[in-house]
Amino acid sequence: MPLVRVSLRKGKPAAYREAILDALYRAMRETFDVPEGDRFMTITEHDEADFSYDAAYLGIARSDDLVIIQITANNTRTVEQKKALYRRIVERLAENSGLRPEDVLINLVEVARENWSFGHGIAQYAT
Repeated sequence: MPLVRVSLRKGKPAAYREAILDALYRAMRETFDVPEGDRFMTITEHDEADFSYDAAYLGIARSDDLVIIQITANNTRTVEQKKALYRRIVERLAENSGLRPEDVLINLVEVARENWSFGHGIAQYAT
């Protein structure tokens, strides 16, 4: 069950933001064993003063179109699945929204299965 949070600068149209979320969901379904309907995602838009990044960190030329993606998921995937996810996200975002690969920053946060409650105050994945 991934929980996806996307941060970007204000000013993009709703269709662009929807395209980002759709691309992320499809990439997770294709590479990360995410079941149909397991879609929990948010986008937060930031003013210029509230969105700070290094435009050249690690030699990558970023622009103000930078999209920061944080995915919280169970710690059950292999390194190969993670690499495949990162590649597919960049491919899907380029197709759906025209984002440059340089403008996609992905952070994966892994948690234990018992760290989720989907409602009713119950830890549905706890064994």
